[in-house]
Amino acid sequence: MLDAKRLTILTESAKYDVSCSSSGSSRSSRGGIGNTYAAGICHSFTQDGRCISLLKILLSNQCVYDCLYCVNRRSNDVPRATATPDEICQLVMEFYKRNYIEGLFLSSAVFKNADYTMELLLETVVRLRKLYGFRGYIHLKGIPGADSLLLNRAAHYADRMSFNIELPSEKSLKLLAPQKSKKAILAPMGAMAEEYKIARQEKNKAVLPAGQTTQMIVGASSETDGQIIRLSQALYDRYSLKRVYYSSYVPANNQTSLLPTTPVGLLREHRLYQADWLLRFYGFSAEEIIGSEQNLDPALDPKCAWALRNMGLFPVEVNTAPPEVLLRVPGIGFKSASKICHARRFSKLDFDDLKKMRVVLKRAMHFITCGGKFYGQESLPAVRTLLTLNEMPNTMEQLSMFSSPDINLSVLGGEL
Repeated sequence: MLDAKRLTILTESAKYDVSCSSSGSSRSSRGGIGNTYAAGICHSFTQDGRCISLLKILLSNQCVYDCLYCVNRRSNDVPRATATPDEICQLVMEFYKRNYIEGLFLSSAVFKNADYTMELLLETVVRLRKLYGFRGYIHLKGIPGADSLLLNRAAHYADRMSFNIELPSEKSLKLLAPQKSKKAILAPMGAMAEEYKIARQEKNKAVLPAGQTTQMIVGASSETDGQIIRLSQALYDRYSLKRVYYSSYVPANNQTSLLPTTPVGLLREHRLYQADWLLRFYGFSAEEIIGSEQNLDPALDPKCAWALRNMGLFPVEVNTAPPEVLLRVPGIGFKSASKICHARRFSKLDFDDLKKMRVVLKRAMHFITCGGKFYGQESLPAVRTLLTLNEMPNTMEQLSMFSSPDINLSVLGGEL
């Protein structure tokens, strides 16, 4: 059984990989323990209120690579640990039976070499499925450079796989992670996309039912928001990714001048996630989101910033505007746009109706008319002033099984 010391090391070492959302899948749960749901897996809560759904752990943090930005790099003097496949399997089953978790996110540093590491990861998920009968959610981190046969076989046992692109350009990889290459990362990503496509054509739901994801570190290198968003758009288009995750760089190496010495902060990460949402669900292109600027406006969410650059398209009449136009109005999201389109078939809407539909009128009022009435500001500077958001408090951190319960969490919600 995995002892507490190694468990602490391996879970703490895994917290920097954020591409581990518990989105669930449609994998069959018959004949085993645990299950997954297309709508997402269940969550549990610790005594101090933290939500735990996936056991997030590394198989090993002993890495042969020396990526400057990584806490697990070969040259870093940190405690090292390695678990066996059976130890991981036993831990998952014991945690599941105690209702601590509903699934597993399993990753690893490159231990010895890519193939050896991937063999261990594959052995773990195969034993978990076949020997232990676990049918819960498994997100497996693929190892770039590993043999394609190992990766393809893993895709039949994991619900989701991820190959982290880590840095947005080949130039940055060569500077900060010279042992890695963009081609080595994109090749398995493309192979998984093809495997996923063929499986869906054959109606085989056993191959990566939850698809694949990737992660980029933001701020460790000099790429602009525009470069990052354009890359994300290309990844979605080419590899049919479910998500691109963005992780603000946290200083992990003070021995080099090639990396920032202070944290990048979460505001930039937050804006990138908002832009990513517009890419995936609102029909925006990368060029529309960025405009003529190189970086996103830190004071405004990307949808508001786009609207201010295109004031000539507004105001729009909510009683007649097409759904795709309504979605581009700040303060109107998918649910409220759907409610508007449904309700206006029966009667003309007014501002009170929009308020009941939870349209964020303090944003939307500057871009819409309702029954011909307009209550917003016409002056661009005045609208910008009213829409400007305060910078997010930089007090959030990623949850850890062993961190202090005194974590100050802030949550932002609402329609874009």
